[in-house]
Amino acid sequence: MVALFNNKTMFLSPILTAILCLCFVLAGAELQRFNHPVKPDGSLSVMVVGDWGRRGTRNQSQVALQMGIIGEKLNIDFVTSTGDNFYDNGLTGVDDPAFDESFSKIYTASSLQKQWYTVLGNHDYRGDVLAQLSPMLTKRDRRWFCQRSYIVNAEIAEFFFVDTTPFQDKYFTEEEGHTYDWRGVFPREEYLSNLLKDVDLALRESTAKWKIVIGHHTIRSAGHHGDTMELVTQLLPILQENNVDLYVNGHDHCLEHISSLNSPLQFLTSGGGSEAWRGNVKWWNPKEMQFYYDGQGFMTMKITETEVEIKFYDIFGNVLHKWTATKTLHSPIYVEKLVVEDLSYGEICNKMY
Repeated sequence: MVALFNNKTMFLSPILTAILCLCFVLAGAELQRFNHPVKPDGSLSVMVVGDWGRRGTRNQSQVALQMGIIGEKLNIDFVTSTGDNFYDNGLTGVDDPAFDESFSKIYTASSLQKQWYTVLGNHDYRGDVLAQLSPMLTKRDRRWFCQRSYIVNAEIAEFFFVDTTPFQDKYFTEEEGHTYDWRGVFPREEYLSNLLKDVDLALRESTAKWKIVIGHHTIRSAGHHGDTMELVTQLLPILQENNVDLYVNGHDHCLEHISSLNSPLQFLTSGGGSEAWRGNVKWWNPKEMQFYYDGQGFMTMKITETEVEIKFYDIFGNVLHKWTATKTLHSPIYVEKLVVEDLSYGEICNKMY
C-alpha cells in the first residue's frame, strides 16, 4: 500500500522519491498525443458519462443499460469519462475490486467495449491516484485509459483532456477531513503553470476542425458546485483565445448546456452517471442557459467535418436536449447553432419547485 499525501505531511521512501521526481519531469513535458481513427465515412460518435463509479448503485446500472442501447444505435467510436470514476475515495490500488465492481461488470454491453478515455476527478484523488494511471488496469480491462492530461487526435476533432482537480484551492487549504494523493502535483504552482502552458500551446498548434476540451470540474454551471472560479480565471481565457468549441465536464451531478454570449464556446456538463437529484439549481441568464436536467443520464457527440450534434439522454433513453453547430467546409469559424427537442430551463425549475 503506497503512502497517501495531504497538504500537510509527506513521508517518502527512496523509491517513491525517485518515482516522484520522474513525475515532476513528466508533468513539465508537452501533452502526449494519441490517435483514434474515425469511421470510413469520416464521422465520429462519442459517448460521455461522468461521476459514475458506485458499484452499480444510485442507478449507475440503469444508466449503463441505456448507454449500451444508445451506443449500439450510434455505433459509438469511444467513451469519454469526465471523472469521479470511483466513489467515494478512488481506488486503494491496482488490485482494488472496485475497478471490476464499478466498471468492468457494469458497462457490459457490446457497444461499450470500446476505448474509454478518462480523466481524474476530486474523488479519484482521494485514493491511490497512481493506480488509475497504471497500465496494470489496462491489463485487467483493455478499454481503460487514464492519464492526467493528454490529447486524443481523431482527425476532424481533437480532444484535450485536462487535469482540473489541482486547480481547486480548497482541496489544499480547507479542513475537509479528506486525504488527497498529490504525488506528481507538488510543487503545485509549477505543475499548474506547466499545464496551462502545455494546453495553450497544444490548442494554438491544433489544426483540427473541432477543438473539444474535457475536464472534471465545471467552468460554468448552475448546479450544486456552480462555477469553478480558479478555472474561470486561469483556463477559460486560454480556451476563448484559441477558439475552443466545447468544454465538457462532470462534477455537478446533472446534465447541462450553457452557451456563451461573447464567444462560440459551449459549456456541457455530463455528470449524471449515478447519484443525482440534488435539487439546488441556481438561477442563470435564460439567454445562456440552453438546458438543465437535475437527474441521471449521459451525453453523445456525433461529429463530422462540418457539423457537431450534441444529445442528452435520461435514464430511460429519452432525448432531453439536442443541439447542433455547423462550420463551413474550409473554415474553422463557427457559423451557426440550433437548439431543438429540449425541456426548457424554466420547465425544469417549475417541476422542481
